[in-house]
Amino acid sequence: MVILIYGAGAVGLGLAGCLLKAGAEVDLVGKDDTVASLREHGLHRTGIFGDFQADPSGFRSHTLLRDLSQKEYDYILVCTKSFDSHGAAGDLAEHKSLLGPETKIVLCQNGWGNAEIFATFFEQERVYNARIITGFQRPNKHTVVITVHADAIRVGSLFGVSSSCMESLCESITKGGIPCEVTDEIGKYLWAKMLYNCALNPLGALLDVPYGVLAENQSTRRIMAHIVQEVFAVMASAGYQTHFQTPDAFLDVFYSMLVPDTAQHRSSTLQDIKAGKRTEIDALNGAVIELANKLGIDVPYNSVVYNLVKFLETGNL
Repeated sequence: MVILIYGAGAVGLGLAGCLLKAGAEVDLVGKDDTVASLREHGLHRTGIFGDFQADPSGFRSHTLLRDLSQKEYDYILVCTKSFDSHGAAGDLAEHKSLLGPETKIVLCQNGWGNAEIFATFFEQERVYNARIITGFQRPNKHTVVITVHADAIRVGSLFGVSSSCMESLCESITKGGIPCEVTDEIGKYLWAKMLYNCALNPLGALLDVPYGVLAENQSTRRIMAHIVQEVFAVMASAGYQTHFQTPDAFLDVFYSMLVPDTAQHRSSTLQDIKAGKRTEIDALNGAVIELANKLGIDVPYNSVVYNLVKFLETGNL
């Protein structure tokens, strides 16, 4: 199995570690400093699923697609931030020699709307999504720490295409340490993650606390309940579904299972703000607000946390 990982951040390195451990041939495309570190030190994965070290000679890393050998990949895993989806799709479209007739593109990103962007560049039959609810942190450019894990990675198509072609990929990721399963209901999983992320991610960033602390306080619980209710209303009005019939049904699982499993995790939005980087809030609460505006639905709680995070992005504190 030959795999390209486009985006060598924390998620990209975490998945690369699994695939390399499982014996796959892996190429990575990342930023200059990351590539330099990987070429010097190799890739080190640690955390709750154990340690794994890949020697620099065991994989290839590059900064540009044009530097890759002319070969066709079985899978291309896109692990960029959601705001880079358009650029990533355009870059891959300019290098279609890397895609064979059976190559599949798997979007391993946060938020909603990434698949639609890629479907403007590629046939829908090529484009798949992965729902990842595992916490990755990168203490240095060549090391990834898996900090928390709430559920198996789920992979499937939003376009009604059979997902059986994902079996080999999921088996390899599972063999490498992180449970991964094929699903024909990826949309339901992605919206469940939207409910989870929209409630926790911005508040965790705004208050600079891990997820467990948010669940311990009645004030933040009330805010998160309203955010979930708004997301649920927008989702249902737009014709989408999740596995939960009501906001309360989701919140029951949220507080009994999801938050306890990720209680020590600090949101990716917080990590981005502390690093002076752009966040993915536009693909999270921002995507909810965009849909709500089209549907004529008022989402005041989502709007408040979204705009406060956008303020923090400016670095004016």
